[in-house]
Amino acid sequence: MTDLVLGVDSSTQSCKALVVDAADGTIVDLQQVAHPDGTEVDPSAWDKAFAEAAAPQLSRVKAVAIGGQQHGMVCLDAEDRVVRPALLWNDTRSAPQAAELIAELGGPEESARRTGSVLVPSITSTKLRWLAENEPENAQRTATVLLPHDYLTWKLQADSRRLVTDRSEASGTGYFSPQLDGWDTELVEMALGKVPRLPEIVAPEAAAGETAAGVILGAGMGDNAAAALGLDLQPGQVLVSLGTSGVASTVAEAPVADPTGMVAGFADATGRWLPISVTLNCARILQFARRLLGVDNDRLAELALAAPAGANGTVLLPYLDGERTPNRPNARGTLHGLTTATTPEDIARAAFEAMLCSVADEIQALDRLTARPTTSVMMIGGATRSPAVKEIAPAVLGMSVSLPADGEYVARGAARQAAWALSGKAEPPQWPQPDSETHTAQATPEVLQAYRQVRDLTEDWT
Repeated sequence: MTDLVLGVDSSTQSCKALVVDAADGTIVDLQQVAHPDGTEVDPSAWDKAFAEAAAPQLSRVKAVAIGGQQHGMVCLDAEDRVVRPALLWNDTRSAPQAAELIAELGGPEESARRTGSVLVPSITSTKLRWLAENEPENAQRTATVLLPHDYLTWKLQADSRRLVTDRSEASGTGYFSPQLDGWDTELVEMALGKVPRLPEIVAPEAAAGETAAGVILGAGMGDNAAAALGLDLQPGQVLVSLGTSGVASTVAEAPVADPTGMVAGFADATGRWLPISVTLNCARILQFARRLLGVDNDRLAELALAAPAGANGTVLLPYLDGERTPNRPNARGTLHGLTTATTPEDIARAAFEAMLCSVADEIQALDRLTARPTTSVMMIGGATRSPAVKEIAPAVLGMSVSLPADGEYVARGAARQAAWALSGKAEPPQWPQPDSETHTAQATPEVLQAYRQVRDLTEDWT
């Protein structure tokens, strides 16, 4: 009988528990339980969802690892009690504190050099500064700071004194040093006013402890690193996720530092680096277009494919409620090139092209930082089901686009790490990649050129 392992995706929305064969990644079982909505969540909600979705699987597996939402701030007191509800990555109340910390570090360039990122409100250190300024009593009580997946791994440990994390999660805190490849306690003290206990950063291949029943624990990882591991992302490839936000990431052999803030220099789950670019506006661009035109997904795609490339000169700049990449927090969306002849088809086409031109900007930024041109693109996320995405994406990006079959790739990446820890080997297990379909199209560089002209023209007034 082959060994089974458990990969868990503890995301903002839910806990997904994926049981797979450790030898080849074959899926045996999948369970899912929802998390509560919001940007501030009591960690006990994660415990409850894990208990329903994942805990029943532990009796049948040899190893488990958890992939989780990044950046969230979990504070424990000296008796390991939760101090306050966790602030999640999507809680933006610490925007003023992000600006403060960037200034104290000496500006965006120094922020990128010291932390790998130009700090934004999602980053944990900005939340710690918010805590110190707005809830000083809770800041004083805070003895330990964890990230969401660290918290769940800790709850599984037979040795409750052991706290662990991995490089990918640590690199998104704002107090991890790419130069040291480890914690920079000066940075966490700058944020919180003291140095709390931080988890041990465990090597990707190492066992990070075990449960009371002897199930081996992997170190876990951030969700983007988990998806990259689940799809075996390699240098030269870019993984694009078309969700509510748009995420483009690639693997690099050395850390990067981008003072423009277009790219964050995170670590991956293999010992390398995972430069990543994130837009606030992605699939919700299509949601906006559907609402504007009063149509459903299928009809929006039909309308878009009925219009020519370039949408007869209609260009949507999709910074609907501000944007992160590029950093235009006060921007608004702009429809450019409207005439009395503009049709619903043109507007639908412009929405898809806007989303994909924004992705092209992310890929361009990754290429600039890694000095390695992208050779292929893998694209995942709900929006990839649209026939308009399948046709328009390779045209806008100017290269073939591979669409892996729908799958739980964060949980798959976590399961692959669990199998790696179980094996004791230096390299992760080689699992067959999921089926995928590849789409090609005649490149339309004029579409991207028109989009960037509008983007640059509106820079000063959006």
